Amino acid sequence: MTLRSTPVSSSVLPALALTFNAFVWGVSWWPFRQFQAQGLHPLWTTALIYALAVLLIAAAQPRALAHLARTPVLWVLVLASGSTNAAFNWGVAIGDVVRVVLLFYLMPLWALLLARVLLHERIDTAAGLRMALALGGAAIVLWPDQGGLPLPRSLAEALGVLGGFCFALNNVMLRREAHQPAAARGLAMFLGGAVVAGSLAALLTTAGHAPAPTLPTPAWGLAAVAFSLCFIASNLALQYGASRLPANVTAVVMLSELLFASVSAFALGAGTFTWRLLAGGALIVTAVVLAARRPRAAH
Repeated sequence: MTLRSTPVSSSVLPALALTFNAFVWGVSWWPFRQFQAQGLHPLWTTALIYALAVLLIAAAQPRALAHLARTPVLWVLVLASGSTNAAFNWGVAIGDVVRVVLLFYLMPLWALLLARVLLHERIDTAAGLRMALALGGAAIVLWPDQGGLPLPRSLAEALGVLGGFCFALNNVMLRREAHQPAAARGLAMFLGGAVVAGSLAALLTTAGHAPAPTLPTPAWGLAAVAFSLCFIASNLALQYGASRLPANVTAVVMLSELLFASVSAFALGAGTFTWRLLAGGALIVTAVVLAARRPRAAH
């Protein structure tokens, strides 16, 4: 039987959808910083926009809420997705955007380890090479000028690493629970963003480390709704694109998030480029591309 490649005409829209998703995430740091400038901590902003998304999805898909309530395993997805969003959004709002996003993209390394534990997937020689590349890239990015261990040197960098780990757990759980209704899985991810970010924001506010949220002005309230709709649209675009393109193509297209984040951060003064960042980033991106291009196992 002759294998046919996906026609160009049928792959353009899915690729554009994935690029839109990457764009939304790549430039999302800027709205978060604008809300922060108005006195709303990034965690409170995350909780707000995801709570709005949960209300919209629950209203449109009430069965998804019922299914989520009676399926305990999906609450692991709630925690994983919520931790991903809380860590990433907080990190890009307070730190060097390029460094945070790059460290977030250590995700394939964590996915490999988590898939070994949760899905019992074998780690072969090629997987070991990808792990070495990713770790080597992270070490170069994090290596301090004064010497010492290549560990995160700021809260933002630690949040970038943590966000990537939680995103890997999120993706592994999505694979493990692929038989669950898509609406329930999507609702679980948005609910996680509201619950985890909201809980952390409340703890920080109680401890005096974050300002209490204030009622937004009508203009900022509309901005929050628009921001929430953008995240819903990007999630739908991701599901549309990822379901119509091979997984390896999806992973490579999603790397455009690095481009959007880097260009926007550099243009607006929220990120810097150094030879270590470029060299380490090249190794991390290579590891991601190799992971995306790995051959599928024959069935």
